[in-house]
Amino acid sequence: MRLRLEFTTEPFDLDEPPAHALMAREVTLGAALDTVDVGPFGNTVEGAADEVLPLVNELVSKSLAVGATRISLQLNVVEGSGTRDPETAP
Repeated sequence: MRLRLEFTTEPFDLDEPPAHALMAREVTLGAALDTVDVGPFGNTVEGAADEVLPLVNELVSKSLAVGATRISLQLNVVEGSGTRDPETAP
């Protein structure tokens, strides 16, 4: 199964990236993912579930440890990634 994770860390600082944003970037760039898009107001990563799910724990733990006060996450299953619809599965 493939997953797409979108996340932001707060508080924002428009003058220079705060420690929690730098930590989130370091964690995501160090992971074995297929797609990584790190931006100033949001980040998106995509990859296999066994890579993305542990990343969520590491990302949250390390970002909070260096000053994040809020982390917003959205996790989606990527269409056509081999998941079954429980309503139509045998």
